[in-house]
Amino acid sequence: MAVFTVTHAQRVNEYAVIQTLEATDITIGQQIVVAGVGNNFDATYIVQAIPTFLFAGVTSEGDFEYNYEFTITNQILVKSNFDDYQRATATGTVTWTQTCSWTTVGNTQEFLGIASATANDTAFLTTCVAAANAWCFKRRVQAGYHDSLTTVPDGSVLLGTTLYAAGLYRERGTTGDSYASFQDMSGPPLMTLGRVNQLLGVKRSQCA
Repeated sequence: MAVFTVTHAQRVNEYAVIQTLEATDITIGQQIVVAGVGNNFDATYIVQAIPTFLFAGVTSEGDFEYNYEFTITNQILVKSNFDDYQRATATGTVTWTQTCSWTTVGNTQEFLGIASATANDTAFLTTCVAAANAWCFKRRVQAGYHDSLTTVPDGSVLLGTTLYAAGLYRERGTTGDSYASFQDMSGPPLMTLGRVNQLLGVKRSQCA
């Protein structure tokens, strides 16, 4: 869960724009909760757009209009069926709760080819899976994708997320970013970050 500070708010043609103090990774289609702003802005919303210019309203065809003379960062546009409200300073918060579930403990155990030997193993593997889901989702968002938190985009993203979770698990007991092994018995590395990024479809031009 992340909480961001609201600095400004406006509403035009039944669409509200909330500006935050901090930059966020919030993207289109995700859910946010606005609180403490007042003036009928406090509610739970699905994000419609992330504008970078002053919102001017909606055309008769339903397209968003912007005043391109004014660049405004950290904005979130949502549907809000109330009267217009001129852009003004505001206080309050935007809460963004995200729980990605692309890969699972079972997927990761299948990839590793082992079952958890103890309860501690299971607990740590669960932590690694949660971390991998969160990290891979953020990497996709930063690359410009608009993904579901609960439905993995495709098989390559599933494998990339599983591979990253397995890599985190294999680093257990080490002091660096490598795998625990006996020097003379070590085999090839389980994964490379380059391979994970390739499977996630990041660090390159976005594709459908």
